[in-house]
Amino acid sequence: MSQTQHVFIIGSKSIGQYGGYETFVDKLTEQHAGDSALQYHVACKANGEGCMDEARLQGVRVTGKNKDGEVTEFIYHGARAFKIKVPNIGPAVAIYYDVAAVRACLRYCRAHQIPHPIFYILTCRIGPFIAGLKRQIAALGGALYLNPDGHEWMRSKWSPAVRRYWKYSEKAMVRQADCVVCDSRNIEKYIQREYAAMQPRTCFIAYGADLDVATAEGADEKYARWLSEHDLEAGEYYLVVGRFVPENNFATMIREYMASRTTRPLALVTNLNGKFSDELEQQLGFSKDGRIRFVGTVYDAALLRRIRENARGYLHGHEVGGTNPSLLEALSCTRVNLLLDVGFNREVGLDAALYWTKEPGSLAALIQRADELSDDECEAMGQQARDRIRQAYSWPYIAVQYRELWLEQENAVR
Repeated sequence: MSQTQHVFIIGSKSIGQYGGYETFVDKLTEQHAGDSALQYHVACKANGEGCMDEARLQGVRVTGKNKDGEVTEFIYHGARAFKIKVPNIGPAVAIYYDVAAVRACLRYCRAHQIPHPIFYILTCRIGPFIAGLKRQIAALGGALYLNPDGHEWMRSKWSPAVRRYWKYSEKAMVRQADCVVCDSRNIEKYIQREYAAMQPRTCFIAYGADLDVATAEGADEKYARWLSEHDLEAGEYYLVVGRFVPENNFATMIREYMASRTTRPLALVTNLNGKFSDELEQQLGFSKDGRIRFVGTVYDAALLRRIRENARGYLHGHEVGGTNPSLLEALSCTRVNLLLDVGFNREVGLDAALYWTKEPGSLAALIQRADELSDDECEAMGQQARDRIRQAYSWPYIAVQYRELWLEQENAVR
């Protein structure tokens, strides 16, 4: 009789909150809920920025509290989630959190005699500590799997010293990993090329997206209010959704939009950064163009989907990272998608999107082309995009691939 494969997920701050990894854990555990062959254990932050608030989840069963009555463990989608307390030590808290989570998982495996566990670490933060942790994992008969995310060492928000740390940490973690799971074929190619001397074992399993989403109660009313607040009309605005950072190419998108002849406004759903905003204003003077609308962040998933569904088109300027969740969400529900032409984006969109470069005039011309598309042409593009998601990026499809990967480990040690 086959044993249950235990999978310990480390690196997500929470489940179903805040970001891509958090959504990934939510969807993966949901897809595998009730599967007796798999048992997930998910580390969550107990305090600090992005910490776990289980009250926001449906169907939680609390299984542990501390002496102060605070929840320390709970069951969600059949997964065991446990909280890690972190100190207030600034940016280094992320490294502390991952190391503490791995150690907690090691203790649990020893205490419960877990056979051949899989430790799945999300992103490459703890390279300086990974060799010692890997020895302890191996002593349990376990395996270390790594999701390297994207090119974190290239992000402009980091200082040169931090970028060097990220690059060193990535190399150390790839060296120790039994398998590097890449959510982008371009990231997989990079890992194989950059670390060829290590001969890393890699596999490609993409991030997922939802296609058939039930209409949340009140979503239409919220959307109507949002349109009114920002003086927008359904179907008559272009959209940008993403973090307000230079590597997402806000400067190029705004400059090109200002240079275009479209009369439709551009709604930018983002967390406006004062310093970066001031730099762009000085460079572009975008506040003088009434079409450029910074509309703030939107954390209501149902409202954001309505905003996407009713956009004339979506502009995507991300160029650092693997498969971007925001791009998948756009392809799942926005009809016309205008993507920066880099490998990460083209491998996802293929022929279901339009592509632009950072050359002056490229995006402006593409916006004009999108403006001239008929309703039938827009609908055809939207259907092609949805088909692309259904075929390669749906959560059920992704979950099957992960199940095969996890059980491959279980079968290897029988």
